[in-house]
Amino acid sequence: MDQPMQTEVWKAQTLEELIEILHQLFSGDKVNVAEVQNVMESYDSNPEEWTKYAQFDQFRYTRNLVDKGNDKFNLMILCWGEGHGSSIHDHVDSHCFMKILQGNLKETLFEWPGKKEVGEMVKKSERVLRENQCAYIADSIGLHRVENPSHIETAVSLHLYSPPFETCHAFDQRTGHKQKVKMTFYSQFGERTPYAASVSHENN
Repeated sequence: MDQPMQTEVWKAQTLEELIEILHQLFSGDKVNVAEVQNVMESYDSNPEEWTKYAQFDQFRYTRNLVDKGNDKFNLMILCWGEGHGSSIHDHVDSHCFMKILQGNLKETLFEWPGKKEVGEMVKKSERVLRENQCAYIADSIGLHRVENPSHIETAVSLHLYSPPFETCHAFDQRTGHKQKVKMTFYSQFGERTPYAASVSHENN
């Protein structure tokens, strides 16, 4: 009797090791969502390893590029001040993995608005993600908004997008109307991006 194929179980001991494993997992043309999610969840958050990338802004959450993934993916750290949140947005046919490194984040899922784009958007579910949990979303699942529910503690999350994208759509919750927005980085590889290049619209 044939034995079922075993997928290799990865355990990332450090952020650097996680990045190395991700490069291997994305070396082909197909993405194994469960495998990527499991390896990202396997990494136990260690602030000593990611603090150099974690740059906060007083007024909005920030996107800080960590690794370009040989153009197969972008890995970034998002920093959420107290009460900061994203707009409702899509992921333009990309895979999105989101791991909590510090604090908690609330994810609210929404249905795609109808073709007429009239009326309140329909909320599917919401949940609070806690440290070291890793969530996954793609456009086939729906749209989401992510926010730091705490008004006394910051939050930090690690995001992987494959393939990388530079624009997405933000949605008005009251009307379902969508707007194309450009994505930028607050910092890249620990270095602050020049101001003119880092002003970004809401996204996560």
